[in-house]
Amino acid sequence: MVGGTLVLSLLAVAVVAQWIAPYPYDQMHIRDRFLPPSLHYLAGTDEYGRDVFSRLLFGSQLSLALGVTATLISMGIGVPLGLIAGYRRGATDELITRTLDVMMAFPPIMLVLLILAVTPPSLMKTAIAIGVLAVAPIARVTRSVTLDLMSGEFIEAARARGERLRYMLMRELLPNVWPLLMVEASLRVVFAVLLGAVLSFLGFGVQPPAADWGLMISNGRAFVDTAPWISLAPGIAMSVTVIAISLVGDGLREVLDPGLRTR
Repeated sequence: MVGGTLVLSLLAVAVVAQWIAPYPYDQMHIRDRFLPPSLHYLAGTDEYGRDVFSRLLFGSQLSLALGVTATLISMGIGVPLGLIAGYRRGATDELITRTLDVMMAFPPIMLVLLILAVTPPSLMKTAIAIGVLAVAPIARVTRSVTLDLMSGEFIEAARARGERLRYMLMRELLPNVWPLLMVEASLRVVFAVLLGAVLSFLGFGVQPPAADWGLMISNGRAFVDTAPWISLAPGIAMSVTVIAISLVGDGLREVLDPGLRTR
């Protein structure tokens, strides 16, 4: 409940950011550079005199959009692959599994940098790169659950009725796989938010003057001794977001996993 409340609050902030932010995220006040937090600037100002609090609010839009978009991409590719591999088995399963093993053999950050290096970085390209990276873990989880379900009597009954492949995957297997995939999806959102911040910190993600949390931390590291609030504020915001989504994932796992349900 705590995680869900925080996540809903973050979503609400992201939706209404442009209306509740005191200033535009890129508006500069050169005379107000490096001001500490106050009633006028709730989280202080950065090296260009921009309001850090306003940039935090707009940054929530980028971080949540990146996490959700990357997760939807990875789920849209990984779930069908896992279902087909677990249902078909044999040569089809072997081909898909070995391909996934090759993808997982690369270090995550190196694989994403390789994808982003061929084109100029942007939010959508970053989401696609992170989504492709998460295809292998989601597909393997889906395949594992599907293999466990294949021995069920409802699968044998559907086969006896002569149901087609699409019906078996979408009507018989997916509804039973989906609860555990919801837990995996929450973990993928956390992974995408963190990796997106790392890429922005390294200069391969969202580019200035965007109000990205990773980019704000990167810009503020040169002033961490004199103006620590520039990096500290987005760091706290990112921590709260990650913890909130993780709590939701843990709660979903306890509710949806029969082995962990309590009275």
